[in-house]
Amino acid sequence: MTPVEAYWTLARETLTDRLQSGPDGLSQAEAETRLRSAGPNQLRSRSSFSRARAIASELRNPLLLILVFAAIASVATGQLVDAAIVLVIVVASVGISYSREYSAHAAVAALQATVRTRTTAVRGGMSVTVPLEDIVPGDLVVLSAGSLVPGDAVVLEAADFFVSEAVLTGESFPVEKRPGIVPVSAAVRDRTNCVFLGTNVRSGMARCLVVRTGPSTEFGAIAHRLTLRPPETDFDRGIRRFGYLLTSAMFVLVLLVFAAHMIRGRPPVETLLFSVALAVGLSPELLPAILSVSLARGAEMMARHGVIVRRLNAIENLGSMDVLCTDKTGTLTEGVVQLEGAYDPSGNRSAGVLTLAAINASLETGLGSPLDDAISQAWQPDLSRVVKHAEIPFDFVRKRVSVIVDRDGQRLLVAKGAFDHVLEASTRFSDGADLDAEARDRLRARSAEWAGRGIRVLAIATRVLERQPAYGRGDERDLTFEGFLTFVDGPKEGAAETVANLARLGVSVKLITGDSKRVAQHLAALVGLRAGRVLTGADLAEMHEEALWHEAERTDLFVEVDPDQKERIILALKKTGHVVGFLGDGVNDAPAMHAADASLSVEHASDVAREAADFVLLARDLDVIRRGIEEGRRTFANTLKYVLTTTSANLGNMLSMAVASLFLPFLPLLAGQILLNNFLSDIPAIGLADDRVDPELVARPERWDIRFIGRFMVEYGLLSSVFDVMTFLVLLGPFRAAPNLFRTAWFVESLLTELVIALVVRTRRPFFRSRPGTLLATSTAVLVAVAVAIPYLPFVGLLGFVPLPGSLLLTLCAIACLYVVATEALKRWFFRVRRLPAARAGSAEAGA
Repeated sequence: MTPVEAYWTLARETLTDRLQSGPDGLSQAEAETRLRSAGPNQLRSRSSFSRARAIASELRNPLLLILVFAAIASVATGQLVDAAIVLVIVVASVGISYSREYSAHAAVAALQATVRTRTTAVRGGMSVTVPLEDIVPGDLVVLSAGSLVPGDAVVLEAADFFVSEAVLTGESFPVEKRPGIVPVSAAVRDRTNCVFLGTNVRSGMARCLVVRTGPSTEFGAIAHRLTLRPPETDFDRGIRRFGYLLTSAMFVLVLLVFAAHMIRGRPPVETLLFSVALAVGLSPELLPAILSVSLARGAEMMARHGVIVRRLNAIENLGSMDVLCTDKTGTLTEGVVQLEGAYDPSGNRSAGVLTLAAINASLETGLGSPLDDAISQAWQPDLSRVVKHAEIPFDFVRKRVSVIVDRDGQRLLVAKGAFDHVLEASTRFSDGADLDAEARDRLRARSAEWAGRGIRVLAIATRVLERQPAYGRGDERDLTFEGFLTFVDGPKEGAAETVANLARLGVSVKLITGDSKRVAQHLAALVGLRAGRVLTGADLAEMHEEALWHEAERTDLFVEVDPDQKERIILALKKTGHVVGFLGDGVNDAPAMHAADASLSVEHASDVAREAADFVLLARDLDVIRRGIEEGRRTFANTLKYVLTTTSANLGNMLSMAVASLFLPFLPLLAGQILLNNFLSDIPAIGLADDRVDPELVARPERWDIRFIGRFMVEYGLLSSVFDVMTFLVLLGPFRAAPNLFRTAWFVESLLTELVIALVVRTRRPFFRSRPGTLLATSTAVLVAVAVAIPYLPFVGLLGFVPLPGSLLLTLCAIACLYVVATEALKRWFFRVRRLPAARAGSAEAGA
């Protein structure tokens, strides 16, 4: 379909005809046809993770490409056995990684589909819920408060329809949208008859005709400048740095070995294959598959605990989180707000104030709030003689909402909002008396007394207006103060225990709320938060960034804050080295959620908040978050286990082999034998993704520490090399091993040490006091048996192996047992005698 140009200048009928739509919207069949033609309503294409894509992902692994090159070189020089070994290993590696990684991605995709953002469209005359990415030009959509606008569209019908366009225009106040025609020269901010992709509805309802979707929208035109890629997580950064470290070590070692062998006159192809095998042996080639499987398993386990993961890479950040920022409603409180009473300025219960409040709550069309629900449940006003004319929607500057109605022959503005902000706009009482300083002090004292008991206070004010076509924020002046509304929302049962449990996990809870200071302090005292140190929104407005960095860390209560200040608080906490999580559900929480390391929302939050979240909670409960944190730490720990396992034994074995090859008259292992050794030792490592994690490894936040990994790699690698040298001396001394016998014995010994090291370093405890996962234990036991049996299997002569004498086999097993004892001793010294700093010890625990 040809795009409609200057659509904001067209009459409704003309635009509908050009888009070949109508009052019943598109038919389902036509919508599907247009979706195939226009493509998904996405700023970037998101191809599904198919089987072909999974295989292609594996084949793009540089290490596999190196192996394929080595196989081609072997074929070219007539070394067909080596070529066959390499190709079998390539196929087996791809097959194992593919099967685990594809199933992992499929499981995660199924979970994420449960929290897809949807919108209401009219198709075939019926209102249906449609995924945002399936909206097409010509769709008729119905929008209401809290909705994300699903595309660039023209407003056909509207009622008190206000949209936040800050993401496009920078305008902080919601803009009213209404049907009509605007000049062709109108800029985006002046197109009052249009709504745009990426903006969100603040109040009211509208029916809109979608004109453009995806990259062709106004937001799509600038999206590539707004964000080219998601921010790198702390764990991603750690993996990248680890890759640099390992690549540097691999490059130096291989280059030195290749040069030394060429100088000594070794055959070029044999030297090349040996060097390639060393490079592959040094690298954790299964790390991408381990990461995918571990993260997917973590996502599945978190889903069982009521947490849906929308961005897999954020799981480690959730585990590393040491500060959780949250509002109080529904997390620390029951979330069941009740109207305690409606009072006149003197503090007497007032049916008149309740009626005015109910009119405002019933007629305002902003995003529903528990306070409005509580008012409506307490009183249903007779609206038969009340006609609504306009609405001035809520915003976080005024902190009030007003409706303009005709009632009893008067054009009346009824304002409801935060006590201080309503009082600020009021100048008189209903009896005509002025609101002087003394009267204001009395009202403030009464409000403070309620707040001190944990009761939230709103105020109601009115003003008789002249009849006019439109009304705005400027009409909220010279108001008549009518009275108070008081609400109660008690602390959630078990909230204090959950806060204490989070503290034991090393996570401090910080309350960020728009409520008053006294209400927040009362609740904080009940649930175990430090209520003494409090920062208000006014304090934050006057505070420089450096001062906020210092104060935010020491403060648990942030009260009377607006959304921009939430973002400042989170950035200040991150600046001082904390990993910060934020739980939000409102349309204004998105900036703070984007700023947080781990953003959480709830299933029934606004579309804006859910779309910004890394995690969606199926129940608004801090204990659900606690379980998610624990699962995130298990995922981090199991991923780090693989890194530490492969870098300890692998480095030692490959370093020993490289050095030995310079002094022996033959290669200690042939290239095919090195690759087979590396492949077999990696098979049990797949089980690390599902491994059990000791409770103490979940008890504290974990951070990636590349220095710790480097020390671990060097010290454990050197220990492995000591036992390699011991094996060399035994083989060349008492057993006077010929090349094939040497290689067979060394193959068995190095494979045994690489298999058992995983069981030792996977825990900080003595290995026999920490039960491994079933898959890890079973596969290790099978591979140990295979390692011992390989020399005696038929056809192993093709691989260059020969049967081992029984005495030599027993000696090798004894060396492997001594290696386990020595590794246990080193582990005890490494973690306890050295007394690592707390942050690094946390990483060590996760990896050990």
